Amino acid sequence: MFVATVAISLLLAGTVTLAAVRKLSHRTEVVQSYARVGVPEDRLDRLAVVLLAGAAGLLLGLAWAPLGIAAAIGLIAYFVLAIAAHIRADDLTNLPTPAVIELLALAALALRLATA
Repeated sequence: MFVATVAISLLLAGTVTLAAVRKLSHRTEVVQSYARVGVPEDRLDRLAVVLLAGAAGLLLGLAWAPLGIAAAIGLIAYFVLAIAAHIRADDLTNLPTPAVIELLALAALALRLATA
């Protein structure tokens, strides 16, 4: 089961790292996409830092379970809020992305709890 924990943690950490890099790019299409759900450009860097901290916590949490558990819980909360923002903005076209990442975060938490 620990192999599954490592695999899901790596997948989730990689996914949120890519999402953070996308936010840090401040490319026009990225800024516009977040503006549609009510996130101003000046918040993108802070959100990216949260995602990078979550990724680091997942990876370090493979060695120290409490950190991995905390990181997974933080990412679950982050993506619950992201899903709510998409629903509130009636942006259902882009809703699957945070929903899938939320499922990965839930799986990471369940696996980390099972192998702690």
